[in-house]
This record gives sequence, structure tokens and C-alpha cells, in this order.
Amino acid sequence: MSGCRTRIVEFASNGGTTPGYLAEPDDALDHPGVVVIQEWWGLVPHIEDICRRLCEEGFVALAPDLYHGQSADEPDDARKLAMALERDRAVAEIRAATEYLVGKAHVSPKRVGVVGWCMGGGLALSSAADGTQIGAAVAFYGRPLSEEDTAKLNVPVMGLYAEHDHGITASDVKQFEASLQEQGIPHLIHVYPGTTHAFFNDTRPEIYDSAAAADAWERTLAWFRLHLTGEG
Repeated sequence: MSGCRTRIVEFASNGGTTPGYLAEPDDALDHPGVVVIQEWWGLVPHIEDICRRLCEEGFVALAPDLYHGQSADEPDDARKLAMALERDRAVAEIRAATEYLVGKAHVSPKRVGVVGWCMGGGLALSSAADGTQIGAAVAFYGRPLSEEDTAKLNVPVMGLYAEHDHGITASDVKQFEASLQEQGIPHLIHVYPGTTHAFFNDTRPEIYDSAAAADAWERTLAWFRLHLTGEG
């Protein structure tokens, strides 16, 4: 396929605007859209790289900057940014990002995917329970929804988790899977043996697991292709 165009865009949200990083195939064809949600670090180069990778696979990818220009390199700083983030406002901005993608002429179908990592994984799930223009969701080690919020889902959900995640326990994941099953939500929950939280982040070699990351990436692409475009 042809190359990708990338740029910073702004879209209307919460009575103002939100910036975002957009990567779209450099052609005149229709492509499915995916909203990419940051880890607690912010809209850093790693998230921009994921957008470009999705673009190379034929998706229009938009990462909303939920910190509006701020980012962090150290865990303490990232924790402060994440704690200061108003969750309802973030979900509203993600909803606005989906509306922006749906409104683009060459984005088809008019229901987009949403994927997030860590903090963004939890926000991806919350957004899937909130939005009407989301067609599929993928959460990388995202905080599972409560049973009440799980009941609000009406889109297929894939959760990708680490075996040794000290923040999200095996029982948390099992309970979420059982809740999805009980609610009749199409889902796939996969736990990667021997991995720790953030195993997908290749900018952090101390925790990155290349085999798990590669498998999770292929599962993510397949999930969106199946549930957004019907490609098996």
C-alpha cells in the first residue's frame, strides 16, 4: 500500500478543542478508523509510533492528547498526571475523537475501533461502554470495568493481560471475563504467561516482551479487521 500522512490535528470537545496525532494512509481509498489511547506517560513517541504502525496496516489512527501537551518520563510524574486527569472529561474527549474520525470522508465503516494501554486500556473499556460510534475495543492490561459498566457494553471486547501484573490480579481478569460472559458480550481475554505490566512497550526494555508484544499486535489487528470490516 502507499505511505502514511501524519500530522497534529484539533477537534471539538468539551466546549473547546483537543489536540491529537493523526496517521492516515496516503491514498484516496476508504479505511477503518481506530482511536489510540495513551498510557499514563502521555502522547509520547511510542504512542505516535503505534498510530503509524496501524496506518501501515490500513487504518486511520488518531491518538487524542488527553494531557493537552504534557507528558512524563518518570513514574512519579506520570502518576501525578494520571491522578489529575478527570476520567469523565477524558472519556468525553475520546468520544469526540471517535466523532472526528467518523466524520472523515475516507473513514469507513462509520463505527471505529478503540485501543489503549495501561491507563488508556481502562479508558478504552470505559469509552466502549459510553460511546455509540465504537465498533470494537481492545484493552492492553487495562483496569477491568465494574459489573455495572460491563452491562453497558454492546461491542466486542478483547483484553490482553500480563500474568505477573501487580496492579491487575488474575482474579480481577477472571471476574471481568465472567462478567462479559454473563452479559453476552463477544469477547476474548488472553493472559500472557511470564509477562509483567506494560509488556508491549518496546521503549522500556526492562519489561518489554517481544514475543508477547508481537502476538498481541497480530491479535489486535485481527480483532479490528474482523469486527470493523468483517474480514476474517
